[in-house]
Amino acid sequence: MIIKVLIGIACGAAILTVGILIGHFGITQSGSSAPSWVNDIAKDLDENLIQKFISEVDRSQLEENLRELTKVPHMATSPGDEKTVEFMLKRWQDPDSGLDQAWREEYSVYLSFPDANNPNKVTVVNPSDTVLYTAREKEKSYFPDQDDPEVVQPYAAYSPAGHPRGKLVYANQGKPSDYKRLNDTLDLRGTIAITRYGGAGRAAKAINGAPYGVIGVLVYTEPLDINDGLMSDINETYPHSWYMPPSGVERGGYATDYGDLLTPYLAAREGTYRIPVEDITGIPPIPTQPIGFEDAYRLICELGGEVAPDDWQGSFNCTYNFGGPGFKPDSAFNNSDVKLDIYNQAGQKNSSNVMGVIRGSVEPDRYVIYGNHRDSWVHGAIDPSSGTSVMLELSRILGRMVKQGKWRPRRSIIFGSWGAEEFGLIGSAEYTEQYYTKLSERTVAYINVDIAVFANATLRASAMPSMQNVIFKATKGVTAPGLHSTSVYDNWMHYSNRTSTAHGLIPRMGYLTGAGSDYAAFVHYLGIAAMDLSYTYDRTKTNARIYPAYHTAYDTFHYASNFIDPGFFGHQAVTRTAGSILLRLADSLVLPLNCSDYAESLEDYLNTAVTLYQDQLQIRGISMEPIKWAVASFRATANALDQLIHSSDLANETPLKVRRINDQLMLFDRAFLNPQAFPEKYAFRHVIWASSSAGNATFPGLADAFANAESSEQPSDWERVHYHLSVLSQAIEGAASMLAEVI
Repeated sequence: MIIKVLIGIACGAAILTVGILIGHFGITQSGSSAPSWVNDIAKDLDENLIQKFISEVDRSQLEENLRELTKVPHMATSPGDEKTVEFMLKRWQDPDSGLDQAWREEYSVYLSFPDANNPNKVTVVNPSDTVLYTAREKEKSYFPDQDDPEVVQPYAAYSPAGHPRGKLVYANQGKPSDYKRLNDTLDLRGTIAITRYGGAGRAAKAINGAPYGVIGVLVYTEPLDINDGLMSDINETYPHSWYMPPSGVERGGYATDYGDLLTPYLAAREGTYRIPVEDITGIPPIPTQPIGFEDAYRLICELGGEVAPDDWQGSFNCTYNFGGPGFKPDSAFNNSDVKLDIYNQAGQKNSSNVMGVIRGSVEPDRYVIYGNHRDSWVHGAIDPSSGTSVMLELSRILGRMVKQGKWRPRRSIIFGSWGAEEFGLIGSAEYTEQYYTKLSERTVAYINVDIAVFANATLRASAMPSMQNVIFKATKGVTAPGLHSTSVYDNWMHYSNRTSTAHGLIPRMGYLTGAGSDYAAFVHYLGIAAMDLSYTYDRTKTNARIYPAYHTAYDTFHYASNFIDPGFFGHQAVTRTAGSILLRLADSLVLPLNCSDYAESLEDYLNTAVTLYQDQLQIRGISMEPIKWAVASFRATANALDQLIHSSDLANETPLKVRRINDQLMLFDRAFLNPQAFPEKYAFRHVIWASSSAGNATFPGLADAFANAESSEQPSDWERVHYHLSVLSQAIEGAASMLAEVI
């Protein structure tokens, strides 16, 4: 018995000794060489990498990119577009500086083009059908670029074909209020309306006029709105300056909805169900055609009838009249009609997105997406090739780092060169529809750089408020063009600023409230944090609503390099800024998204809503207390999450805690989506950033519903106001719950 006990003790001691030795050497061994993934998971952003990126952005490379991209016109699905597809693929598949993978994705989409064999015509004809005047069919040529056979005739994409003939009237911007005012003065039935760009969307100018009996619409660019009133190409406009010459015509897509018109909420793949063409909504119901202001000058100055209001007047050396309808009795066009002969054709065409990816090393299933559309109306040097040039330079530098084994991002970076944007954001919309679930679950942020440079004076940025912090940080580290000791941030604040309750004086950042570029589907359909960046002009020096050669045959390499960004310093600044933002989003341990800044924007919207609406809503028994409580709840949880992030040593925390926080930051914007909030607005689901026609800086659905109810005084319309308050309150509460401690 004693022997057994002694043997047991000896065995136990031996086991204990072995255990201690194993433990000792095991701990020593693991401490000296932990698995590589342990360090990778805890690794944070390397600021030195950003400085290296900034130093490598090459202006000459940006210039060469733009020169190559603008050699030929590249309208969507044209031979020139196919050349740019091949060029993008060649660059992204380059063995020395390309991406991990690059490919094309094709969609069969519904597009509209003029008939090359039957050019659209606008004429003035007398009662005996004699043509008294013919508008230009193509823009005046100043350089060989305008003579390229692939330069498409100016036209209104999606305008129906037809041959309307009638008396001319002037309808200002073609807004509903403009047509109502005009109709109060004269009978619009059977008339042709001439309208100027601005105030209402392109398609809306025809959609708004048709109910009054208008049978055709002309659209022109008013020199007062684009050229600061200058009109002579002898010494004032292009090719002597950046201003639009008299024959310049702004082309455009005349559709109110974005994405392929035949496959709403479905990707336009082969075999996908398509609605009947006659069921398409949001396109001109009557023939429409854009013209140059030299032709508009001739037509408007001949109009008779009453004098138009002061705010309808423009730069022409005449008084703008409503029209008799028709021309003045003493005009050479007296008793004559305006006739539109429109031969546009629509049908399905194959359009390509070019996609590229750099795979993430730690979180490959988390995506930072960077996009820019590729197609243009003609050569498109500024829109969109300035942005494509920036994207190619940015991807070249990052691709080379990857190929050389010097860097790989924490998260995956996806590059998108979108097709057919000019027809209605089609390539990006189809991409989000095809990969809806994956993008919704995995996308951290979307960066859009469409027009990289409108000019080279100052940055312009629009974004979700959560992106403000990362944009500001990036701009503080980039030097402004031509100002060696001034940052992009300080220069931006000089041109445009506001006072923040949390930060004091800061640059003024815009919101992504509409569908002006490819961020639309990411923001409004998917609820992904997004931004849109560009360099722009000094608005104290010009009233131009956009750069003057926009969508014309004059938007060429010569125009860009001589009048928009000589030396390509603006391109360089945008590349550096966008690249810094991209690296911060892709490499930071904790996503650089700030919920407290979002709370401040919600509070600003709430304060405006209370000031504008609360008294009248109380009279009708509708309380704003739920939305006040929701915004306060969002503020409290946002502050708590910010405090948790700032007080935690997350590099030494369990990776699951970091992942949890990042998922909260990534996904809280999705809580603002409500597919029932805007049934009249296609693919607008984000209840904070939808477009609004009310003109108030507050919650869009509430603002529009209130304006409608106040106008109609119908009980059902006031119920709609109450509905939108509930939608908002519950969406904001839902976003707050995303930021709260996980249970």
